[in-house]
Amino acid sequence: MIVDAQIHIWEADRPDRRWPASGAEGRTAVPQRAIPLSAAEALGEMDAAGVERAIIVPPSWEGDRNDVALQAAADYPERFAVMGRIAPGPALLDKLPTWRQQPGMLGARLILSDGDPRVAEGPDHPFWHAAAAVRLPLMLAPSGKMPLLTAIARNHPALPIIVDHMGARVHRKGGEAFAQIEDVLALGNLANVAVKATCLPDYSALQHPWADVAPYVERLFQRFGAERLFWGSDLSRLPCPYPLLVETFRSGFSWLRGRDRDLVMGGGIRAWLDWR
Repeated sequence: MIVDAQIHIWEADRPDRRWPASGAEGRTAVPQRAIPLSAAEALGEMDAAGVERAIIVPPSWEGDRNDVALQAAADYPERFAVMGRIAPGPALLDKLPTWRQQPGMLGARLILSDGDPRVAEGPDHPFWHAAAAVRLPLMLAPSGKMPLLTAIARNHPALPIIVDHMGARVHRKGGEAFAQIEDVLALGNLANVAVKATCLPDYSALQHPWADVAPYVERLFQRFGAERLFWGSDLSRLPCPYPLLVETFRSGFSWLRGRDRDLVMGGGIRAWLDWR
């Protein structure tokens, strides 16, 4: 079973459903493409590429909304599940123990952005303690803050963490995008940390097979193993045909074969997030 570790779907900004102001709390009102990606379109792309399931990560430009993602998971429970957004604030701490009881919800995704008190106060912020207490799986986008992510992971060993996009910096290419790769690799000895190998070609300055960045995936594989490395597309910003990315992971890497390939392409993240 091939499982995409991250896609976004969303609805348009409109008077009855406004997006947050650009730049507020690290968010952006500029989407990855002008036309919203719907659940129906995502399913069509998945079917064409042979992808059976996908994890929906509600996008930052919509703010802290999970409604569209959860509706897609309700409509297509065999195809979609959600890593939802959790706004900062003490009121939500009480909701963490029952967060995964929402139908289709597997955990949460946070961007370590400036202005978020969970970032400003570091690993001792109550959120990290509360999430660790209930072992809530988190996807964390480091946004260049690998020392903070490392401190969170080390201080809360019961907290399952997935590092977004291999720790690479968005809007950068090649070695510049992976300037913090050694910090990511250093997390490999922590059993509570995994990595998403998502949207690989977007970080490349070259054409397929993306020789300037593909070796970083192999290094992560060697460090984290197949059980803790999860492929994905980030479909709405994917700069190549979806089937090409799928086929590259399926047969284009000489070091990824057999059971290891099956784990990287779906089995690993299903086990990590307990998605039956």
